[in-house]
Formats: sequence, structure tokens, C-alpha cells
Amino acid sequence: MTLAFAWGGPPLTGVLKSAPEDFVVEETLSFSADGLGEHDLVWIEKRGANTEWVARGLARFAKVPQVAVGFAGLKDRHAITRQHFTVQLPGRSVDWSNLELAGVQVLSVARHSRKLKRGALVGNGFELVLRDVAGDRALADTVLDRLRTQGAPNYFGTQRFGQGGGNLTLARRLFAGEQLDRSERSFALSAARSAIFNSVLDRRVQAGIWNRLIAGDLCNLAGRRAWFGPIEVDVVLEQRCRELDIHPTGPMWGTPPAPTAAECAELERDCAQGWPDLAQGLVAAGIESERRPLRALPENLQWAWHPDPQTGDADRVLRLRFGLPPGAYATALIRELIEVGGQLPSGVDSPD
Repeated sequence: MTLAFAWGGPPLTGVLKSAPEDFVVEETLSFSADGLGEHDLVWIEKRGANTEWVARGLARFAKVPQVAVGFAGLKDRHAITRQHFTVQLPGRSVDWSNLELAGVQVLSVARHSRKLKRGALVGNGFELVLRDVAGDRALADTVLDRLRTQGAPNYFGTQRFGQGGGNLTLARRLFAGEQLDRSERSFALSAARSAIFNSVLDRRVQAGIWNRLIAGDLCNLAGRRAWFGPIEVDVVLEQRCRELDIHPTGPMWGTPPAPTAAECAELERDCAQGWPDLAQGLVAAGIESERRPLRALPENLQWAWHPDPQTGDADRVLRLRFGLPPGAYATALIRELIEVGGQLPSGVDSPD
């Protein structure tokens, strides 16, 4: 589906090349290694490799089943990414300096008492290079300032749905009774929930209420997974929303139904009716309903314009640096600024 823009559409065109150096991601865990227990906490840098492929390689090297390997989130293949894995090794360790895995370098190893679980992150840091940039630089700087101070719609990226929407096809096959393997089932369920969420967020962006509270909203406390509501909008809550202390949320569809009310409940029900097979299938599968903030706020967004290294033309390269919370897509931010050609990594951690 075509998703609405919050800030008027991208003022720039350009290329985010498939070269991994143009898309660098580094995760920050929500804890430090405790030096105890039966897990090796392995900090790696990978290039041109996806997270699950690396997890399989670590399991083979350590001679453990893949279930003994944990990671906090999925990282894109077409990037340089630095992330952690745990490998359960009761009573022993291995010499990780001997690991030979294409595109993977071990940066450090520490002992830890628990398996690394999905979503156990403070967030992710990004360094992006956009090349062959053209368009209105003054307007681009305005959009960047809005992104810095007000954020972007927290859409799920197209990568969530697979090539040609294939993960949604998987979801429909699953809900029709077909047996899928564990990985396929996970992708299918995530895509189904993401489609409904994006539909709700798109509706609110079009109405100009993606970053404002409406009656019956469930509100997320900034920097936490907790939420409260349904609310009746008042001046105090509106002020907290403007100050980015709380955020409106959208549905990660499932059961029991989210306790939204009034305008919010009606809007979400109407959007879900556009995906009846997915909404009903998620409930029938017993997937627990959750909430996701409607806006993603970059941390310490910085940017710099540079000349083209070959031609010397001014302002043809744009470098970006920022942080995002777990589960947020870097492309949700980039799409507000620039219409990108070429390979576009997602740069995401997916906690579900």
C-alpha cells in the first residue's frame, strides 16, 4: 500500500548504494555482561550477512543446536552491522578468534548468565551516506529539523512484508490452515500485524493526527513499553504529547482486543475491516495484542552536506547519523527526506 507522508513528501532524490559502507548499524543492549553463567556474549561485526545466517554459523562453530544461540533483533544483510549474540556453552567456552564465517568479525567476548532475547535493546545507532543527491537543500534542512524535533510516522518498512508482499501471502496460507515451518510462521504473523498497523497509521497521517491524541487513545510512555488509557483528551495530556513525554499508539492486532474507546476504537476497527482475513486470522491464532507508538523519534539526529568526490559538485552527498528505538525502521525516517534509488536496507530491529 502507498503510505502517506507526514512532512509533505521527500524534497530530495538520491541513491543509498548497495555498498555496505553506506549503511552502518550498531545496536546498544539494555544490559552489560555480568561475567557469570553459561553463555558467551559475542559482539560481532558483519558485512553482507543476515542475522539468522550468522546465528546458524555460530551454532555450527560452537557445536550447539541453533536454539542455544540468542540475539536481540534482526539486522539487514545489505549493511555493516555490529550486534550481539549469546551462545549457551555450559561448563565450557570456545576460542572465538578461530571463527571463520564470511563477512563476520568477532570484536569481543564476555560471559553472561542469560540468553539474549528479542527486544533486549536500548536502541540502534545509524550512520548513512546518501549519494547523487538532488533537490531543494533549504527545504531538506527544514524537513530534517522537523524529523529531529518531531519525528516521523513509525511505519513498518516494506522489508517486513517480503519480496512482492510474499509474507502476506504466507499469512493468508497460514490462516487458511496450511502448516508452515517456525520461521515462515513468524514472518507471516509479523507481516499480518504490520499491515493492519500501517493502515491505521496511514489513516492518522492523512488526517494529521499521527502525532496528536484523539479520544480513546492508548498512550505510550516515552522510552518505555508501558501504556495507559483509554484517555479523554485534556490540556495536560496534550501538553505531554507535544513535549514528547507520551505518544499515541496503534494496534499490533491480536487477542484480547485492545481497550481503545471512542474515536480511536472506531478508526482502528474501520482500518482492520480492510484486512478481514488477517485480523480474524491473528485472533484465531491466539496472538496476543500489543501496542506500538505511532511516531519514531530519532536521537541526536545530525547531518552534513559534502561535495561529490568525483565531480566536486556541492551538496551531492548527505551523511546522516542518528539513533532509533528498538523496532523502528531507519527507512521510515529516510522516506520523509529523500526518494531513494538502489538497494535500500531496512536497518531495523524487530522485537516480535
